[in-house]
Amino acid sequence: MSGDADIGFCGSEATIYVYNGGEKDYLKTFAQLTQKDGSFIVSREKINNFKLTDLIGKKIIGGRAAGMPEMTLEYIIKKNNINIDSIEIDTSVAFAAMSGSFIGGNGDFVSLFEPTASEVEEQGYGYVVASLGELGGVLPYTSYSAKTSYIEENPEIISAFTRATQKGLDYVNSHDAREIAKIIEPQFSGTAIEQIEKAVDSYKDIQAWPNSTYFTENSFNHLQDIMLDYGIIDEKVSYEKLIYDQK
Repeated sequence: MSGDADIGFCGSEATIYVYNGGEKDYLKTFAQLTQKDGSFIVSREKINNFKLTDLIGKKIIGGRAAGMPEMTLEYIIKKNNINIDSIEIDTSVAFAAMSGSFIGGNGDFVSLFEPTASEVEEQGYGYVVASLGELGGVLPYTSYSAKTSYIEENPEIISAFTRATQKGLDYVNSHDAREIAKIIEPQFSGTAIEQIEKAVDSYKDIQAWPNSTYFTENSFNHLQDIMLDYGIIDEKVSYEKLIYDQK
C-alpha cells in the first residue's frame, strides 16, 4: 500500500481488510498460489488415529491471534461441535518462535508449517497428526494482489505475471516431490533435501497447490466464513469487488 512494490503476496484476507478500511485505491486479488492452509498439528505424544477431540483439555500453540492459521484452527474446532473454551489456544508466541517454544516444553500441541513440522518430528520432539488445510477446506490461502489502479494501468504485466505463476503450478503438479525439492533446496539453507522432499509430499497429499491461478466465488466466500466466525469482519465483501477476473 505504501508503493514499495507493485505486486503483493499474502492471504486474500488482506484485501478485505484494506477494502473495509475505506481505501479508495484498494487491492484486488488476481492469482492464487495455494488453496489450503499450509499448517499441520504436531503432537508432543504419539497419537494413533488422531481426532480433534484429542485437543480437549490440552494446550495448543496456535499462532498469532487473528492470523489465518489461528482463525482456521478455531473454525475447524467449532465446526466439529467442540467447545472452543475446552481447549487452551496459546496466541502469545511469535510465528518464528513457535517450534522453539514447543520444543522447550510449552504446550501439548503446536500448529506448524512445513518443513518445520517434519523437522520437529524428525528430531524426535513431536508427531505430525493432522493437516489444518485438509480439515479447513479450499480457500485462496496465499495469492497475488495489486492496487486497483496498478491493475488498470498495467493489464499486460498482470497477465504475464499470472501466466508465469500458472507455469509454476503446472510444474509442481506434473513433477514429483524429489524433483521439486532439488529446485527449491537453495531457499531452505540448512534443511536436508529429504526433509524438503517430505514437506513437498505433505503439501501434494493435501492438494495445497491448485491446478489454476483462478479461484471460485465459493472459495472466496469460505475464506470469509472463517473470518466471520472469528468475528474479525461483520459482513462479507462481494467477490466481484475484490477479484480481478482475467478470464
